[in-house]
Amino acid sequence: MTTEVRDAVEEFDVVIIGAGISGIGAASYFSRELPGKSLVVLEGRDNIGGTWDLFRYPGIRSDSDLHTFGYEFKPWRHETAIADAPLIRDYLRETVEENNLERLIRLRHRVVRAEWSSSDARWTLTVEAADPAGAGTVTRTIRAGWVFAATGYYRYDEGFSPEFPGRDEFEGTIVHPQHWPETLDHSGKKVVVIGSGATAITLVPAMTTGAGAARHVTMLQRTPTYVMALPRVDRVALALTKLLGEKRGYAVTRFKNIWTEHAVVKGLRAFPKAGRAFIRRENVKRLPKGFDVDKHFNPPYHPWDQRLCVAPDGDFFDAIKEGRASVVTDAVARFSKRGIVLASGEELEADVVVTATGLNLQLFGGMPIVVDGRQVNLADALCYRGMLLSGIPNWAMAIGYTTSSWTLKVSLMCRYFIDLVRHMDARGYDTVVPVAPAGTERRPVMDLQAGYAKRAEKRMPKQGLEKPWRMAMSYPEDAKALRGPVADENLEFGARRAAAPAPGGRRATHA
Repeated sequence: MTTEVRDAVEEFDVVIIGAGISGIGAASYFSRELPGKSLVVLEGRDNIGGTWDLFRYPGIRSDSDLHTFGYEFKPWRHETAIADAPLIRDYLRETVEENNLERLIRLRHRVVRAEWSSSDARWTLTVEAADPAGAGTVTRTIRAGWVFAATGYYRYDEGFSPEFPGRDEFEGTIVHPQHWPETLDHSGKKVVVIGSGATAITLVPAMTTGAGAARHVTMLQRTPTYVMALPRVDRVALALTKLLGEKRGYAVTRFKNIWTEHAVVKGLRAFPKAGRAFIRRENVKRLPKGFDVDKHFNPPYHPWDQRLCVAPDGDFFDAIKEGRASVVTDAVARFSKRGIVLASGEELEADVVVTATGLNLQLFGGMPIVVDGRQVNLADALCYRGMLLSGIPNWAMAIGYTTSSWTLKVSLMCRYFIDLVRHMDARGYDTVVPVAPAGTERRPVMDLQAGYAKRAEKRMPKQGLEKPWRMAMSYPEDAKALRGPVADENLEFGARRAAAPAPGGRRATHA
């Protein structure tokens, strides 16, 4: 039951939407660097943590090292660099406690609509909040000068599952990793995991080990992916911490890993044939003799056209080598009572089928965004510096890297946001909006070949071909750009009171 509550409208300078790794990081930065600003964090779910609290499938872990995936201001203290979700959740809870963020975070507060008024220079947010009396939800109104959307980029309530023919005929259990049942028992059972992305590469070894191990797990992939074994523990990081202390050791390790990954990505993209050959050699070393590497681990695209998958300590390859798991490269024709019939005619028997088939991309939780009475079509917007959107005033979004650690970019965005707010305060501005030059050439904002990116292209904002409208996806490049001058000719600033024009920025005064 939803009831309407006509209580007083609350006013804030900045509203952060989302209390996942991006929102918690943003709240830490803003509360420390903008102490004069009123701030609130609205989280629609029952807990903080975002992705790391939502996903509960076996083995869920990071795909990046925590020295770069963690915050620059909070050292990663655990020995494992590639960490499981429970450790990441603990890290986020510690961040909240250490930065006194509990007072700012409101759980079970879902923003369902955002409306901008140029005459007021304010956002009005419609929020569905948990009823303190426990009877459904109440509707509240919050107004803010700025919205910082840290909502991620996918739908929380629904993962992507293709419409496989015959699905209803299957007599076993079908699950999606995004909504893993706590009661699912796969011990001693035959499991088929459909997919070959990071989730599948994580699930296969996790479901074949421990007391509840499956009898056998088959990874069924339509298209191979690149998989590389990396050490779970960074021995150099441990040595640096011992030598330099926790904070300095973490900072040096972070610097080392950022530049190592940058060099690897740049090298693979510059020399794709050599990169493919290197990855193949490493795979051959870890797989059983005679394994058809070229069939199962030879993607039809170059390294880093899609992100490489990581196998910590080679656990994925070990599962195959020891006979606990296998890989089948084929297409699903249909489900049957006993399992899956492939395009080749072969049938894979299964008790449990896991559809690790990806995400549904969605920005801002799918909420309507209205500017001066007109609903925004996000597909028409152009990303400015990867965080502001053309035509949408005083709205920033936290979208991290897809080819390296997500939070590296989010930290740069937070610092730029702080500089931008200070810049506006110093000059008496209330509003800022990016204005794209006429005729700016556009391309997809997530320039990836991955299925989840391709499916959402028509609904997502776009990027340009040149800075500041191009999404760099490179930490060194973004670090230079986002730490440079705040204003340029692409930003239109506004004020409800007289203000001197900012160098390099446009000025528009609201009535």
